Amino acid sequence: MGEQFSVQVRDGQVRNKPSFLGSVVATVHYGDRLSSLQVKDSWVEVKAGATSGWMHISSLTDKEIILNANAQQVKQAASSDELALAGKGFNKQVESEFRRQNRHANFAGVDQMEKYRVSQKEMEQFLKEGGLRPQGGTV
Repeated sequence: MGEQFSVQVRDGQVRNKPSFLGSVVATVHYGDRLSSLQVKDSWVEVKAGATSGWMHISSLTDKEIILNANAQQVKQAASSDELALAGKGFNKQVESEFRRQNRHANFAGVDQMEKYRVSQKEMEQFLKEGGLRPQGGTV
């Protein structure tokens, strides 16, 4: 394969298998150039330094990112979570407009849920106990 990709998220996770449930084997950063080894569905196996692993295509671009950005611009780069939400039609502008139209709604619970993080191990245990198998990857 050998195609070159740039990381288009602030911090990208390279996983041991083509699944969001795969263990993180490396972290790459905005603008890093990676070589692809193979593509499987919407996952790309990449070479990241001495490590190889899988990244979701949404975190990559085939365009070369020229890093002459200052620290503030890199800090403002989208996270992988933000890209996933944008792909579903959500972004800060959509949220702001929804809040404006629903001024009396209490968003405290939603804001609290957005801060909650589930570890890889907790997620795997939840899926195993529930007999669930995610589409597009393995547990």
